[in-house]
Amino acid sequence: MSGRTGQGVKFALGVGLTLLLAAAAKQLADLPFLRIMGQLVIAILLGMIWRASLGVPTQVMSGASFSSKRLLRYGIILLGMRLNLQDIVQAGPKILLLAVVNVGVTITVVYGTARLLKVRKPLGILTACGTAICGAAAVVAISPQVKADDDEIAIGAATVAILGTLFTLLYTFLYPVLGLTPHGYGVFSGATLHEVAHVVAAADPVGKAAVDPAVVVKLTRVALLVPVAIVIGAWTHRGEALEGEKGSEGGWKRIPIPWFVVGFLLMSGVNTARILPEGATAGLITAAYMLIAMAMAGLGLNVDLVTFRRLGMKPFAAGLLGSVVLSVMGYILVLALGLN
Repeated sequence: MSGRTGQGVKFALGVGLTLLLAAAAKQLADLPFLRIMGQLVIAILLGMIWRASLGVPTQVMSGASFSSKRLLRYGIILLGMRLNLQDIVQAGPKILLLAVVNVGVTITVVYGTARLLKVRKPLGILTACGTAICGAAAVVAISPQVKADDDEIAIGAATVAILGTLFTLLYTFLYPVLGLTPHGYGVFSGATLHEVAHVVAAADPVGKAAVDPAVVVKLTRVALLVPVAIVIGAWTHRGEALEGEKGSEGGWKRIPIPWFVVGFLLMSGVNTARILPEGATAGLITAAYMLIAMAMAGLGLNVDLVTFRRLGMKPFAAGLLGSVVLSVMGYILVLALGLN
């Protein structure tokens, strides 16, 4: 009994450590420069720094792993409260077309480049989806579909986080020469930057006229997380499905449907219907980011920096190319669709 109690205490310490790091990340994310990085990115970096400098006892890692896996799914579900499906409908077909084309082409470019560079398939897919859809949140949401390990998830999340931060800084310098109205610049930022935090950080200096369309366009990309997750699950398990068609039981029924992504969509419906008061909605969104930040901290605590250096450069190169393509194509589409 005492042994079980001891294990429970160590488990609680692991979860508590991720909560501590997530809370610290939230405070740091309020600082001027670090605001660009956002709470999720800072949380994974704090986890990596903690492990590299102080180490993490093996027994405590069970709690950290619980945060990085189970709490992550609950966080993704609650994050759906940020999405108002009506805003996406009202934005019109041009915004949806912009988002679909950008996401589709970027995933293709990043994944194709990653495979040419001999990056493992799961890591290539995570980097592609993180770059194309919504940064770290997309990486962790897609990871169960491709059976990625903790190192791959952490590397994918860190890669898109660093790239998103670099491009956010670049956008603030480019705005005066892009020739876009505040609305057009907001659409461009929302269509091409990685995290929601990056989009807001890039658009905020221009004002509310840029921030509002930027968030709507960005959340249109976030909404594509659901179909992309399902399609990737079907694609990565197509071999099992084909075997099922040849006679073994299961077939296409064995393709994993990400229940937490479905939950994300259901919570989006709750937000769209305005079932909860604004205060409760804001509180759930804050809780969502805290749970996901705890998951990111847990991932950081699992990352071996030697492994990160060994595996991280090629995905970064693929993500960099994809980010450039995303930005250039997004700018051209904004002009071509008359959204400037």
